[in-house]
Order: sequence, then structure tokens, then C-alpha cells
Amino acid sequence: MKWAIIVLIMMSLLGSMMWVMPSPRQRFLAKLRLQASRQGFHVQIVRVTPPRAAGQVEPEVLSATAYRLPRFNLQKNERDGFTEWQVFRQTAIADTGLPEGWSWGAGERCLSESQLNMLNELIGALPDGVSSIESTPVHFSLFWDEKGDESSLDRLYQLMQPIMEQKF
Repeated sequence: MKWAIIVLIMMSLLGSMMWVMPSPRQRFLAKLRLQASRQGFHVQIVRVTPPRAAGQVEPEVLSATAYRLPRFNLQKNERDGFTEWQVFRQTAIADTGLPEGWSWGAGERCLSESQLNMLNELIGALPDGVSSIESTPVHFSLFWDEKGDESSLDRLYQLMQPIMEQKF
């Protein structure tokens, strides 16, 4: 009887330790986010409110992982006159100039034709897991579901560079 109690206590302690250990997905995300920070990304879990989808009464608030590149290349006058914009992978009324299935959250009709073409090229090259794109004078962000591997992170970084260089 004494041994049964000891074995039960040991199994309980071992079970508690296993419960605290990170899962393989959590280990992968930690490794991915560490690599992202080494590449210059700021990774944040944020709440976003996309525009109302067609037929939706109330907009939903979503939790998303933002991969942000800080904008160190803007001068003060460029920051002051910067046009902020945000697009979502969602069908809504505000979709002027965007591919099918994408809509504006902010900044509709504020980008030039060449900027809009560059944005559409970016949208066409993005993996399916990117749900939103945001540009502010502080950072350029992709909201990504983090499915894929470390090469996906490199690809996102490369895709973001043309817009970072064009400063819009």
C-alpha cells in the first residue's frame, strides 16, 4: 500500500511537470519569433477590428500576430505628411483598387496609382496566412497566422522591402 501511494504521488508530480512543458507548436513559435526579432521584426499579439464584412451587422474584434518592421528611413517632414492605411483579407464594400477578397480598413483612395499597383503586387505574393497589412509612420506590419516555417519569415521580409523603400 505504501508503494502504491509513493508511485501515485510520483506520477502526479511527473504529470504536473509535463503539463507545464511547452508543446511542439509553442516551441516552434518561440523559435520563429526569436528569429524574427533577429531580422529586425517587432512581433506583437494585437487586437484588430476589420471592417464589417458583407452582411455583418457588428464588426468583430480579432486577436492577431503582427510582424512589424520599424520605419527608421523616414524624415520628420515625411512622418508628418505620411498617409496611414490598412487592408484586410475580407470581402467588404470598401474595396476600391484592391484584388477580390481584400478591403480597406483605412486609407481608401489615399494611395497613388503606382503605390496601389505595388500594394496589389504585394497582396498577390503573400501567403494565405496573412490576414491584414498596415502601414503607419512608425512601422509597416503584416498580420500573419504563423503557419509555415522559418523560410516563410524570410519571404515575408523580402516582400515587405519594396514598400519600405518607397516609404508609403
